[in-house]
Amino acid sequence: MAFGRGVRRVVDEHRAADAGAVRAGALALLGRREYTGGELAAALVRKGYATQVVQEVVADLAGEHLVDDVRYAEGLVRALTARGQGPARIRQALRAAGLTDPQIAAALDNGFDWQTLAAEVRRRKFGAQAPREWSERARQMRFLQYRGFSGDHVAHALGGTIQEEDVPGAP
Repeated sequence: MAFGRGVRRVVDEHRAADAGAVRAGALALLGRREYTGGELAAALVRKGYATQVVQEVVADLAGEHLVDDVRYAEGLVRALTARGQGPARIRQALRAAGLTDPQIAAALDNGFDWQTLAAEVRRRKFGAQAPREWSERARQMRFLQYRGFSGDHVAHALGGTIQEEDVPGAP
């Protein structure tokens, strides 16, 4: 007998079409973490529940506000901004979770100051002093872009535009 995460439990055929069993499985999953409606449905179908019954149960759970895509999006945005992620990386994570473009836009357009976050992330990683050398500025730019910040956010975090004397070989 194998134990651990690698073991995939599949429901038997009698319980696969039982709405009560599907609801119990959904609530067990929701007890561990928040899901979008699409993620929850996909997880239940992977476990072997009937697709039609899963769709009905997920719709019922959404009606009871036990599954809420907006709440999921807001929570994910909060968690990822706390980890120093920028809007592009967060948008990618929301899209991977199966949210629609209007839901993603609503979650990201909550009045959050991305420039301030980019500056704080740069400060935590590299210190308070803005870099003067071009190579160090480029390294910090790449780091912030990887984190999902736009060029405007990165420029603000590095103290504005790059000065001509910072560019190697400039007169």
